[in-house]
Amino acid sequence: MGEKLAVAREGAVMRITFNRPAKKNALDREMYLSAIAALGEAQADGDVSAVLFCGAGGNFTAGNDLSDFLGDEARLEEFPAFRFVLAIAAFAKPMVAAVAGDAVGVGTTMLFHCDFVYAAPGARFKMPFVDLGLPPEAGVSLLAPRLFGPAKAAQYLLLCESFGAEEAARLNLVNAVTPESELLRTAMEAAQRLSRKPAAAIAAARRLMRGDPQELRARMFEEARIFEAALKTPELKARLAAFFAARRG
Repeated sequence: MGEKLAVAREGAVMRITFNRPAKKNALDREMYLSAIAALGEAQADGDVSAVLFCGAGGNFTAGNDLSDFLGDEARLEEFPAFRFVLAIAAFAKPMVAAVAGDAVGVGTTMLFHCDFVYAAPGARFKMPFVDLGLPPEAGVSLLAPRLFGPAKAAQYLLLCESFGAEEAARLNLVNAVTPESELLRTAMEAAQRLSRKPAAAIAAARRLMRGDPQELRARMFEEARIFEAALKTPELKARLAAFFAARRG
């Protein structure tokens, strides 16, 4: 799958590790494509009953590698980041996440689609899209108001404020805050427990709990069309240039 994304099997659980610690596990094109392939493999393999996401080196993921956006003229349906969130939203088996350190951008939005999320006390969540001149992604413009309530959704999607693990638990994004030394074990135990449940019943329950998938898919495409248009604007190019200049400084 590529060394920047480590994929391993632990019984009936497929563990997908973002493995680019020098970049805080920022997801580039190669990692997105590898993750999409891993999810496809997990979906097709009857011996895989659940997927666990985690990050190497003390962070979950710093989100998109923004350098991938510079000069990218790919059609919306071909953009790996968009294909990844579509794959996450459509995945039909349980997903668990173990979050430590930074969970930025897609590192937070993908969690709305996971069934169980465990976070270390020092985990930090942030959805900085508006600050970059972009709309939200992964359907969170629909899901965040439902999960957080309108006021908190505005705080974190419009003001782009970061929030910690305890707040994430209060917002129902996180199931439990767990000492970092026990985080991966706790998440894996949950994934293993899910893998022992009757698969058909789990699939039916998830489908019923999640509601109309077409509503979510339509919202994701609406977000992505706005995202695609924004990528071509001088404003966004200037914001990205300022971001890279500040980082070099």
